[in-house]
Amino acid sequence: MLKLGTIAFGGPAAHVALLREEAVVKRQWVDDREFLDLFGAVSLLPGPSSTQLAIALGRRRAGWRGLAAAALFIAPAMLIVLALAWAYTRYGSTTGGEGILYGVEPVVVAIIVVALRDLARTAFRRRWLVVLAAGAALAYALGINVLVPLLVAGLVAAFDERSARLALLATGPVALVGDREPGVAAVLAEFLKLGVVVFGSGYVLLAFLRADLVEHLHWLTERQVLDAVSVGQITPGPVFTTATFVGYQLGGVPTALVATAGIFAPSFVLVAVLERWIDAVRRSPALGRALDGVSAAALGLMTAVTIDIAHTAIDDVLTVVLAIGALLALLRYRVNPIAMIGLGAAVGVVHALL
Repeated sequence: MLKLGTIAFGGPAAHVALLREEAVVKRQWVDDREFLDLFGAVSLLPGPSSTQLAIALGRRRAGWRGLAAAALFIAPAMLIVLALAWAYTRYGSTTGGEGILYGVEPVVVAIIVVALRDLARTAFRRRWLVVLAAGAALAYALGINVLVPLLVAGLVAAFDERSARLALLATGPVALVGDREPGVAAVLAEFLKLGVVVFGSGYVLLAFLRADLVEHLHWLTERQVLDAVSVGQITPGPVFTTATFVGYQLGGVPTALVATAGIFAPSFVLVAVLERWIDAVRRSPALGRALDGVSAAALGLMTAVTIDIAHTAIDDVLTVVLAIGALLALLRYRVNPIAMIGLGAAVGVVHALL
């Protein structure tokens, strides 16, 4: 777990591939069938699926001690993000620091767009789910708390297809807003909530961070949230270590550790408690449809947020060129996202120094 947490660059797909290489091919802890069953099961849970797969494999191999050891999959990324958060706070306003962020941000927008496209191929298995996604995007634009469209979409989709279409006509917006100071207890509560409600992928976390921390709680600016996600892209391990960066901005190292513990703790609890029943949940037609609805709504939220952050990241000719160039390179030539981020950073530094 410690080795994988140090070398697992490339996002969730790369994490799953590396976990299979270690647990199935090299060490033969489980066979391919059991590996796929575990991955399918944790994909139904909120939180980072690849991290939860590591937790499930740890528990399957060595019980509670193995489950605890899976924390080492998170630790390297957390430490790297802490170092980057410190550098961001100290040097982010310097010429070099601003140049790096200037070049990286439009590339990250392109990476998220590619992720949206790939996720949509899986999520929109039925055409009417696109309506749920559009409704979630509209709810976000209206300022409705992002948890509401996720819950509504899950309930609506739990019906059979004909009933779901009728229920779509009867759902109305509900607003949940709040505002409070970012004390340690408040940060812990916020990130515990995120660990429980964020379905879909690490990119869905961006929608919650922007809605909660920028729009409702006013803890961070929109650019700080975008920079946090950018940092999460260049580190190994789970994208959810974005919480470490955010926590550091809110209160230094102690708050960073609290935020990290808060967002990952639900994953350990859910895997430990629900693993034995998850197969039955997956076989349930109604619950399966509900999860389809949640995934579709999550994509709608991600799309709306991506449009918003693009307005922040892409604001002149060079950033337009960077975003479009990165998008073409990722889609057509399958360039490694880390390489594109490095190139964007280099272009940004040169631009800042000229």
